[in-house]
Amino acid sequence: MWFCPLYSGSSGNALLIAADGAAFLVDAGLPGRVVADALAEAGVAPEQLSGLLITHEHSDHVKGVGVLARRYGLPVYANAGTWRGMLPLIGEIPSAQVRMFETERDFYLGGVNVLPFKTPHDANESVGFVFRCGGSKLSILTDAGHVSERMLDAVAGSSLILIESNHDVDMLKAGRYPYPLKKRILGDFGHLSNDACGAALTALYGRGVRRAVLGHLSRENNFESLALETVRGALRASDIPDEAFALSVAHRDRVGERYQID
Repeated sequence: MWFCPLYSGSSGNALLIAADGAAFLVDAGLPGRVVADALAEAGVAPEQLSGLLITHEHSDHVKGVGVLARRYGLPVYANAGTWRGMLPLIGEIPSAQVRMFETERDFYLGGVNVLPFKTPHDANESVGFVFRCGGSKLSILTDAGHVSERMLDAVAGSSLILIESNHDVDMLKAGRYPYPLKKRILGDFGHLSNDACGAALTALYGRGVRRAVLGHLSRENNFESLALETVRGALRASDIPDEAFALSVAHRDRVGERYQID
């Protein structure tokens, strides 16, 4: 199994996963043409995709879903709440391409086991995903106001996790966002800060996680270097040496590296 974050940030998200001869996207939050070009850069044609999996209905996760699904005949997988919320944004999808999953109930895409787990976010029915293939486990955890014990249990033992490190709290508080938006982001159903991400990864180190990619960074309230420094500092503060935990960051505005997951 391998994983490539095409884009990961507050202005658009699209994550590519390939395993057991199949390839699929988690979210498509940029225009369809932009996502198609990013796929080509990663070496995958849109026609090769087995489907699109959607975490929730916010536009930075679904903007290109309708175009891609209709143009390439791709099935779209989402839960009932997300379907209800995103249909006005993505337009009509042929019924033969509609796939409904239940949150907290696993299913298979080819040889890949997929578990959608509930995340605390201000959307109808937001989820993260756990993918298992062979002995490998990949987890996607973004758009969460906090990380619960249940969520930690879901992603424990991941070979690799992409986890949200959205903002620096001081930058957000001092920034130009209106107060209601700041309150939303900082709330229990908003987004994980760099500090919260560091605390979550520290807890996950004790549950077998040794490799993480920081994602969904804010353009206005974070920097890649700051996110990495803050999270690395949290790990060091818990006596987790740098060589014991591989840490990198997914880019907001360009295709990232390919991560092999063994």
